Amino acid sequence: MGDESSTLPQSSTRRLSRSTFSAFDETSDSARISRFIIVLFAANVISAVLFIGLVNRPAYDDPYNIFDVHNYATRGLSVGTLLSQRNPPGPTSFLWMAAGVRFLGGDELRDARIANLMSWLLLGAGVLIGAKYSSSPQLWYGALLVLLVFPHTLEATATILTEGPALLFAVAGILAWIEFASRPSITPRLFALGMLGGILMGLAVTCRQYYLALLPAAALFAFYQWRRLASQEKFRWLAGVILSLVLTAIPVILLVLVWKGISSPGMATGTSYNHAWKATVGRNLSRPIVVAFYAAAYLLPLTFPAMFRLKATQRQIGLLVAVLGGIGVTYFSSLFLQPGPLNSLIRMASRLPYGGTVLFAVIAIGVIYNAASVCCLLWEQRHSLSSRAPVVFAIFAVAFFIVEQFGVGGNLPFYDRYVLQIAPFLGLIAFTILPRVTPSRLTALACLSLLSHGMLWRFAFGP
Repeated sequence: MGDESSTLPQSSTRRLSRSTFSAFDETSDSARISRFIIVLFAANVISAVLFIGLVNRPAYDDPYNIFDVHNYATRGLSVGTLLSQRNPPGPTSFLWMAAGVRFLGGDELRDARIANLMSWLLLGAGVLIGAKYSSSPQLWYGALLVLLVFPHTLEATATILTEGPALLFAVAGILAWIEFASRPSITPRLFALGMLGGILMGLAVTCRQYYLALLPAAALFAFYQWRRLASQEKFRWLAGVILSLVLTAIPVILLVLVWKGISSPGMATGTSYNHAWKATVGRNLSRPIVVAFYAAAYLLPLTFPAMFRLKATQRQIGLLVAVLGGIGVTYFSSLFLQPGPLNSLIRMASRLPYGGTVLFAVIAIGVIYNAASVCCLLWEQRHSLSSRAPVVFAIFAVAFFIVEQFGVGGNLPFYDRYVLQIAPFLGLIAFTILPRVTPSRLTALACLSLLSHGMLWRFAFGP
């Protein structure tokens, strides 16, 4: 009997080989991502533990945040303590750290930092375990990978910033809720996941109010899914989704009723941060543009190979848009240079004649060109995106995160650390359009991780 493969048509053999190699590459990439995640996770934990153990003094925003941690740790949760909160984030992250202080019963600053570290440990373990049972494990591994290497991650792990608990509730809630909302039929297990996911997303909003973007993102995602369902499945599915979103809204509504707004009383009256900053619900036309720029800036090291995937016509149009946009951004550099690593880099370059201006122009052009490249690749893959629920939700979440900035009034600047809150969504987008983990991408991710460690340990040598 002859070799069976020799009877196959040549085109079928090519397709078979391509699918075989594709499956091999996907398995290889998943294993590589998993190993890289474990190494990064261990390095982050070790670095954070060493910092907590060796630097027992307030750093970064610790002097401000410790007031509310102490307030909730000593007085508990009540209307009175909620109304006396000074800092702008919601109370739930402070309550998380206050619970750690009360449970450990040692040094207040150190115990609050340990509680914060625990939120990151739970977040990493939750994604690694939960992703295995999800419909898109590699995308969630990519989201966790980006989160671990993000430049502000270690600051938010080893000090008493509020992003850790917020990300724990947000990512765990979204992972559970998407698994529920993306399935056409609802089983008791999926129903429980949906309700849990809804509650966790609500708690995320009460940690960091920027996560209000999750509510319209979830609603739009639900509408997107609803249109794709068969008519006999729609009513039961829709009832479950509505109930889960009601559970999301309940913690937010309760907080708004107590605070009589979405900003903390201290922030709304301007008593936070030594009366320097004030944030209220208002109208801000420039802030969304700034936020979109910083989201695109942090997307650049994650997706830079996309710039080499464009067709000739797309490349020409993209370069034209990038150059014109870069000139505009550079002209308004005082608006776009918000507190963060980019601002520090441009200040260093400004020691040379025109150095800061030239460097910022080059960076702005690269950021805009890469963002255009990512949009082109997403558009080309639009038909396959329907089977990748996490990235559809991620696109909606990033869009609403930008749009909601229209309503941020007051004089509080946009610290680029705030982009950390959408880092998982940027990771989902990055590993959807570019699933391969090449040596150049690993190098870029490793450099981001080193920057994160450096940004934490600078506090060991000064404020």
